[in-house]
Amino acid sequence: MNQQIKEIVTDLLHSAGITPNGSEPWDIQINNEALYARIFNGGSLALGESYMDGWWECKSLDQFFTRILLAQLDQKIKSDKWLWPKLLWLKLINHQSKKRALEVGRKHYDLGNDLFKSMLDSRMNYTCGYWKNANDLETAQLNKLELSCQKLKLEPGMRVLDIGCGFGALAKYAAENYGVNVVGITISKEQFEYAKQNCSGLPIEIRFQDYRDVHEQFDRVVSLGMFEHVGYRNYRTYMQKARECLKDNGLFLLHTIGGNSTTTTADPWINKYIFPNGMIPSMAQISHASEGVFTMENWANFGAYYDHTLMAWHEHFERNWDYLKEHYDQRFYRMWRYYLLACAGTFRARTNQLWQIVFSKNGVPGGYQEPLFTGVKKRDSEKKTISDLELS
Repeated sequence: MNQQIKEIVTDLLHSAGITPNGSEPWDIQINNEALYARIFNGGSLALGESYMDGWWECKSLDQFFTRILLAQLDQKIKSDKWLWPKLLWLKLINHQSKKRALEVGRKHYDLGNDLFKSMLDSRMNYTCGYWKNANDLETAQLNKLELSCQKLKLEPGMRVLDIGCGFGALAKYAAENYGVNVVGITISKEQFEYAKQNCSGLPIEIRFQDYRDVHEQFDRVVSLGMFEHVGYRNYRTYMQKARECLKDNGLFLLHTIGGNSTTTTADPWINKYIFPNGMIPSMAQISHASEGVFTMENWANFGAYYDHTLMAWHEHFERNWDYLKEHYDQRFYRMWRYYLLACAGTFRARTNQLWQIVFSKNGVPGGYQEPLFTGVKKRDSEKKTISDLELS
């Protein structure tokens, strides 16, 4: 039976151009022959855990996952009623998580600011950068902030709600460069404390608060990388709350990872180790949730840029591991590397997307004009590199 399982798994990998113990960077190197049975019986969770346990290696995990996804191995065995339930792991990653609010905050975003400082850009953006005319993470993230502000059509004196404000990057940028007042909410204690300090002295209020507990109106609402944590049962509630918080002529910018097909299940490995109850929305789910609530004014996709962003995060993580290993063990290192590179593979294979969607409460008179992004205005002269970060 074990030999049969080995042959099945090996043949499937071969169809994706992957050879166990092969010489290509995307080939896996088997350290424990029990691996085949483990992943056959344990699925996605076993695939990730066996890597964390050192049962297999791969020089280029991102290429490994890209090849598996592009080969659509799940479709090749879907007709086999015996194999299909066993090999659901071939569907791989449903990136990110739905909201069990405080659980998400504790499990992921409260891992430690030292980890995120070592991995992210100097402004601590933990969402996809905008890599048009950008050659480095710092520029890409600055572009993203500027593009988001332009899409919101911010004007001095406006009041903005930032749902899931993270470390305060967008709130700070918008207040400094557009003269707006911002209320940022988060359910991560680490992010809450960091964002308060980061935004000190600016017209910004950072709150430790669930989005459902906001009962005020704003000129603009923005949400970068938060919708992935909501969960499909709460998509409609989320949209209704965003509408409730908008003035009649308001705009809502939703920046979210998206999937090519609808799902209501969580990937077991992502769920256990990265984001509790992780899932990502589809176009249909977003459309259904916003139908009758908003007018959709603009829908943009720059999902390919998330591949670049994740690879840059991985590069920074590897570069700073000598510092981080004083606080995190080798199993964590393998887990985090697997997370970043597997997710990069999903975007490179175009299985996952990154959407920026502009909604209006009542429709923009004459139509919404999408900004023609030409770069960051000269007013923002400060620029820092990863080498400037203080990791202590």
